[in-house]
Amino acid sequence: MTDTRDSFIRVGQMAPDFSATAVVDQSFKIVKLSDYRGKYVVLFFYPLDFTFVCPTEIAAFSDRHGEFKALNAEILGISVDSEFAHLAWIQTERKLGGVGDLNYPLISDIKKNISASYNVLDPESGVALRGLFIVDRDGVLQHATINNLAFGRKVDETLRVLQAIHHVQTNPNEVCPVDWQPGDRTMIPDPVKAREFFAEV
Repeated sequence: MTDTRDSFIRVGQMAPDFSATAVVDQSFKIVKLSDYRGKYVVLFFYPLDFTFVCPTEIAAFSDRHGEFKALNAEILGISVDSEFAHLAWIQTERKLGGVGDLNYPLISDIKKNISASYNVLDPESGVALRGLFIVDRDGVLQHATINNLAFGRKVDETLRVLQAIHHVQTNPNEVCPVDWQPGDRTMIPDPVKAREFFAEV
């Protein structure tokens, strides 16, 4: 196991690249993070196939895939399972605890190198915590959250953060205040102009 205590990744840094086997449309394919340059990537880790919280998250992200694609984003799911376990899970119906066909790749991190490089590998359980990372079009990490094993993430919030990243990168003279949604007013990061925003809210 890689010791990553002295190499914690931070937002603003290049996201660690990787090459691994994924299940894509029920076939095995080598996937590299760097293959997605020019797109945003929502990279999320989950503990294990055939568990309980995990299928709810994986199905929810798949069902909303079109909304991410509209923002030039791809979703990648990763766990420490083998590609064969991923395929079996995909070939299992949702009503039986499977995830069914997915609109994005499920990546095998069976050697646990990717989980370690993103600092989400739990050494006690040997599985990845629920880490979620948003990587921009240049491969730079823009957002990172990590949940413990027992509770899932919110797709709406992931989409909102992606929309905010997209907005500020498209409009570099603006910043997004708390709870910002597309169409809401942004702020100008200037002491005088910011007062105009605060005066109105």
